[in-house]
Amino acid sequence: MTLNPNKFVKLHKISALDYMTNRTLSAILLLIAFTLHFTTPALALIQVSQQDEPLLTIDGVPVDKEEMIYQISKGKKSEPGMGGLSREEFEENLNLFINFKLKVREAETQKLDETEDFHREFESFKQNLIAPFLIRNSLEEGELRKSYSRMQEAIRASHILLQFPQDATKSDSMAVLKMALSLKKEVENGANINTLAVEYSDDPSAEINKGDLGFFTALQMLQPFEDAAYTLAVGEVSSPVLTNYGYHIIQVKDRIPNPGQVRVSHILVRIDETLPNGEDQAKRKVADIYREIQKENTVWEDIVLNYSEDPASSQQGGLLSWFTVGSVIPEVEIAAFSLTEIGEVSPPVRTQYGYHILRLEDRRPLKTFDELEESIRSRILRDSRSTMIQSQEMSIQKSRYSFDEDEATVCELKKELDSLSKNEIVQRVKEKQLQGKRLFILQEKEYTLQDLISFIDEKDGNNSIKNGNFNEWYFRFIAERLDAAEVADLSTNNTEYQMLLKEYHDGILLFSLMNDEVWQKGLNDSIGQRAFYKKNIKNYQWSSRVDAYVVKVLDINHLTVARKALENQTLSPELINSFESEYKSNAPLAFQTESGIIEYENHPILSQIDLDKSYQEIEINGHLHLILLADQLKAGPKEFEETLGLVIRDYQQYLDNSLIESLKKKYPVKVYPKAKEETFVALNH
Repeated sequence: MTLNPNKFVKLHKISALDYMTNRTLSAILLLIAFTLHFTTPALALIQVSQQDEPLLTIDGVPVDKEEMIYQISKGKKSEPGMGGLSREEFEENLNLFINFKLKVREAETQKLDETEDFHREFESFKQNLIAPFLIRNSLEEGELRKSYSRMQEAIRASHILLQFPQDATKSDSMAVLKMALSLKKEVENGANINTLAVEYSDDPSAEINKGDLGFFTALQMLQPFEDAAYTLAVGEVSSPVLTNYGYHIIQVKDRIPNPGQVRVSHILVRIDETLPNGEDQAKRKVADIYREIQKENTVWEDIVLNYSEDPASSQQGGLLSWFTVGSVIPEVEIAAFSLTEIGEVSPPVRTQYGYHILRLEDRRPLKTFDELEESIRSRILRDSRSTMIQSQEMSIQKSRYSFDEDEATVCELKKELDSLSKNEIVQRVKEKQLQGKRLFILQEKEYTLQDLISFIDEKDGNNSIKNGNFNEWYFRFIAERLDAAEVADLSTNNTEYQMLLKEYHDGILLFSLMNDEVWQKGLNDSIGQRAFYKKNIKNYQWSSRVDAYVVKVLDINHLTVARKALENQTLSPELINSFESEYKSNAPLAFQTESGIIEYENHPILSQIDLDKSYQEIEINGHLHLILLADQLKAGPKEFEETLGLVIRDYQQYLDNSLIESLKKKYPVKVYPKAKEETFVALNH
């Protein structure tokens, strides 16, 4: 698909009706950017190469051919399979491009890019536009993809947790590590990890599950635990894995394709722990219920209502919410995902809550990446992966932007200041005159302790950071300076980002100019509207019309009633109201009607009738039509009020065309043939 000139002109034809729908500026810009596949960046934001001839100049200001190539090429990318441009299409697009640039130049001449509204809107867009280009975004994208890839598989694992004693010393930590290594060796030599978990694990749940965690998938465990588990083969034992809870020894018991989500209903029989034979009573009861379910003609919902001891679900047929692996207790999860047919019932399952009988209600596969993307992103940003991403981001930024820390000075300052409060830090720096101490160099610029103090004062002033020791303030300061360096680098060196930024810059300017010079003026200038209407009255003409009532018969069984009601009658509003009230009350699907003063020359029904007959019947396309006619009206001009919407649209188009002609006189345009040909070749390459 080429850049259709009609599409581009549509930008300039946004009418009063469009404007009156209360579209926000953002919505209009999205219309420009994505419906048209074409807007053009601002001259001030991209440097034209001194070695290349420009595509054109507007009032002597060069416009690089890369602007036009970028915009049309972007349209091609958004619609795969688009062909090249013919010479004729290229010329049309070039003219539209020039018109667009003329309007942007005029908006800049009027200093519309210096208004408060412009800056507020543009800064808002910049925040959204830059995100995909940032290092952090690519790192997050990598984690998103990795997590979704891991979600294709579910892992069943058992573990032993060894926690550190409170206020552990280095020797305490080494002792815990040695114990973990010893247990790993035992499991590798054939010992049962679940037996060892009961004896040694500090995980309180080990008393019940013997260290068996059931199945889980990505983002359901701590990151170090997950990373280790996904590297293990079935039966393999991990080296000690350190998390915030201590050291874990992990053994993978099974790996299966992710079964997606399942929904079950259940019957719960609780165990009365106060009775010495409570377990046996519960076993007998659940066995009796299970036998009852096997009988023909039993109704599951009735059995649930009568016997289930789960008050939260018994009134709803025992129905539980959808769940995935790793989100319910392992015994229920394993039994639920073992069911394969809708309506299949499981044998009784023992859990810490009692005995359950499950029935499969529905299954659905793992959602697509697009469906899960935002959920995965939210979970990643809430756990330790966010810290890891930030650490990786800063490492890349430091390397890319020549970060050089004065480690000795920073270490000295941390010892001096880290135990102090924010106010105490500022006071100590002043007392000891430490302001000139160099912290680091970034992109050949030196940052001192005074820069950090100014940063603390600034953040304290807007309450963005309320507390923090020296190390925390210093980390935030580095992060902010590195982020600023990255944004500056993108603005200077990333062509795609520059082009996109220019695109929105110019879109906002275009909207402002068109709103002032075309849309609002065309909407509110009632004197201009009437003058335009009178001057172009030939465009607002009625053709020959007739006052008619057309009844299309959809149900032939009601023909006699309709014919009796209309034949030999005089057309009037009362007749129409009476007929329509009657049929809509008694047979609303019997007829389809049309009434009013109608232009008949091109009407599919009225163009084929005898206008001299007040009542007639005609069959067209398999349906009988009953026609009742009254006065005929000759062709003639429409009243101004009758065609106001069309007049406003056309008047706005006239204002737009007039604006373009005036701008061509105001800003001389020169096109360079060699660059023009290079542009054509590039767009068809």
